Amino acid sequence: MSLKIVVLAKQVPDTRNVGKDAMTPEGTVNRAALPAIFNPDDLNALEQALRLKDKHPGSTVGVLTMGPPRAGEIIREGLYRGADTGWLLTDRLFAGADTLATSYALATAIRKIGEVDLVIGGRQAIDGDTAQVGPQVAQKLGLNQVTYAEEILKIENRVATIRRHIDGGVETVEVPLPVLVTVNGSAAPCRPQNVRLVMKYKYATCPLERPADDPRADLYAERDYLTLNQWSVADVGGDPAQCGLAGSPTKVKSVQNIVFQAKESKTLTASDADIEGMIRELLDEKIIG
Repeated sequence: MSLKIVVLAKQVPDTRNVGKDAMTPEGTVNRAALPAIFNPDDLNALEQALRLKDKHPGSTVGVLTMGPPRAGEIIREGLYRGADTGWLLTDRLFAGADTLATSYALATAIRKIGEVDLVIGGRQAIDGDTAQVGPQVAQKLGLNQVTYAEEILKIENRVATIRRHIDGGVETVEVPLPVLVTVNGSAAPCRPQNVRLVMKYKYATCPLERPADDPRADLYAERDYLTLNQWSVADVGGDPAQCGLAGSPTKVKSVQNIVFQAKESKTLTASDADIEGMIRELLDEKIIG
């Protein structure tokens, strides 16, 4: 059984080792000062998709991302690892999107792609940590969804068997296709880039990435696989009122760094008296109960 798989991926600022220039004076992420990377959880998701492609001959894997033209790099990275194609949603009308507007744009693109068996993405992006986009896409498309996945064990008779890592342990679930799956960062890491695929796709670009006098114009005319799919709001039949800032009800009032001081901590022993005192304090402060 062949599968049509779409991987949701995002280019994000690398916030894992931030320095003093990581934030703007307004308290937002300084994207210009941070390197742009393939969102880590999405790489875990890509690996699950590629494993399914290996198991099911004839299957295809495509990478869907949204962002400015430079986000085409995410699609190239996917191709270098074994993906077959990709789609870049790029339009000024997409700019400034929160999770609601982002999921709307991705859902309209998936409808345009059509007949998708599996949509798979990372649990969350490191620049927002909301874990909302995947479930919102599933809701908009009316798809079954499985979250917190660690491994897609098998797909047989259009039923996926998936292992999830949840609070309290691990569970295995079965779900009929089509389905949307979000993958934990604890899942298997993505395979490295393949040298042959790097050589094949190193000049693959979206039209907006190319200069007007591109010296490789003849090459692109000869090899259509070097032209990545590039879609605007109009191309996917989107409603501009639901895209970008216009479709984003989320407003961030302020961003603060919270640093806990030693004076705010307590050290307790395992004695009954200490535990009883802690519970009484939590009850008095109405933290529990």
